[in-house]
Formats: sequence, structure tokens, C-alpha cells
Amino acid sequence: MNLKEVEKIAKALSDRNRLIILKAIQKNEGKLDCSAIVDSLDLSQPSISHHIKRLVEADLIIPHKEGRFYFYSLNQKILDDYLATLKNLQSFND
Repeated sequence: MNLKEVEKIAKALSDRNRLIILKAIQKNEGKLDCSAIVDSLDLSQPSISHHIKRLVEADLIIPHKEGRFYFYSLNQKILDDYLATLKNLQSFND
């Protein structure tokens, strides 16, 4: 994982609401629909959409469209790579 990817993920994880969204997805066996995310946070739907967009852009969650609904799942490989990179700071590729 290169430094730019690490930075993008770190920025996405720097918001408490995004961490809550990730935790909600994880609690639901790694898959959650948008309406359940809206119900789990005391935020407006546009605000939640913004947070979800940032998590998708950082590749932390993966959107899946089923019918007219979107579901989001954790990208466990990216999370694992990110944690491994942080554990071994020498692996940063500029």
C-alpha cells in the first residue's frame, strides 16, 4: 500500500460518524443497507450519504445494488492491508 492510499484511508477514518458506520456494517455480518445506516445515526440522510461516499472513495466499503436498494459491505482486504502497513511503517511506497 502506498503513502497516498494510507493518507486517503486515514482521512476517511478521521470522522467519528464514519467509524460508527463501519462498526454498524461490521455488526451486521459485514453487510448493511443504507436505510439501516440512516436509522443507526442521528444525522440527516444527505450527511450520511456524504460519509458513505467518503468511505467508498477510500475503498473501505463496497456498494452493492440489489433491486432499488444499495447495500454496503466492508472491504476487509483494504482494512487488513491498512493495518499491516501501519504496523510496518517501512513499507510505505511514496
